[in-house]
Amino acid sequence: MAAISIRNVDVVFGDRVEKSLALLDKGSSRQEIIEVTGDVVGVDNACIEVQEGEICVLMGLSGSGKSSLLRAVNGLNAVSRGELLVQDGDQMVDIATCDAQKLRHMRTSKISMVFQKFALMPWMSVLDNVAFGLDMQGMGKEARRAKAMEKLEMVGLSEWKDKLPHELSGGMQQRVGLARAFAMDSDILLMDEPFSALDPLIRSQLQDELIELQQRLNKTILFVSHDLDEALKIGTHIAIMESAKIIQHGKPEEIVLNPKTPYVADFVAHTNPLNVLCGRSLMSNTCDLEASGDQLILNQHDNTLIGLDREGEVVSASRQGLSLPLLRWSEGDDIEQLAESLLVIASPDISMRSAIEIRYKTGLPLLLEESGRLVGMLSDKDFYHALLGKHFMVDEA
Repeated sequence: MAAISIRNVDVVFGDRVEKSLALLDKGSSRQEIIEVTGDVVGVDNACIEVQEGEICVLMGLSGSGKSSLLRAVNGLNAVSRGELLVQDGDQMVDIATCDAQKLRHMRTSKISMVFQKFALMPWMSVLDNVAFGLDMQGMGKEARRAKAMEKLEMVGLSEWKDKLPHELSGGMQQRVGLARAFAMDSDILLMDEPFSALDPLIRSQLQDELIELQQRLNKTILFVSHDLDEALKIGTHIAIMESAKIIQHGKPEEIVLNPKTPYVADFVAHTNPLNVLCGRSLMSNTCDLEASGDQLILNQHDNTLIGLDREGEVVSASRQGLSLPLLRWSEGDDIEQLAESLLVIASPDISMRSAIEIRYKTGLPLLLEESGRLVGMLSDKDFYHALLGKHFMVDEA
């Protein structure tokens, strides 16, 4: 079920909104509208659904409209036209048209926001900063401090509860902001480039912590970023924006493999494929392997062969006439224990990073099975294509 449903949403900043919307309908560009009306188009006909429990990343260059759209979800930016529906129990509330009382309810009970600049009260202790939103909800002092302490423990800052914000590092301050948002127990978190002001090492660590927390808490998160590697790492889905428009929305792997425009292709051409691609998207299919009698050829140069049973499951392997041991590997198994000349069989959903590590340890291609049947193989050629950015084609349609 969708937690957020954005339907044909326009956000225009200025005094001549109706005129600007009419110009949008006629196909005028943002610059043309500025010249005619003086208004700024922040969001142009955005359509997107964010499902419960997913992390959807809005990304694009500065000025693309991603923060303008994010801030419309909790009413910080007014919707000029369209529907912006947010789940509230069994009903959907249109943020574009709801009254002030309902909007206040959504902000205090259903939607929390984590800002780039932390937005901590400098005169309050860390614990009181985390408890601040609960105070606004009217929760008693003892109860809210207990709940705030629970969230501080969750982000590893319980020992800093009595410190002031300026006594914490930037990464620690951002953890306080996360704890404050989680303390509200809101179903939806809005995160506006929360890690962009931090050093790369701290940013990567907080990304990992957010992923871990999300696995435990299962919130719906709308996350703004200008960093595609960050988006690919944390996002369940990614929406790329350009000139106030959403130009592509999909799973990270889909964005990398099938960029719909040259603009998106330029973005993905500079990403690290290790963070997003999996075996299924890189593999050579079983039907592409040549046969040698009742066996399939993995490598003609050293005569590496595999044998399948009637159901298509790998049952034997050999190289230069000598038998090769088989090992079925699952994500999370110890790669360091693998040895040379061991033919590994894994799921086609294996990450590219794990697949490359296995190839390095064993010196052999990687076989991929699904439901007990060989579906493909990962060889050096498949890895090289991915690393060189030759794994996608731009959709010209």
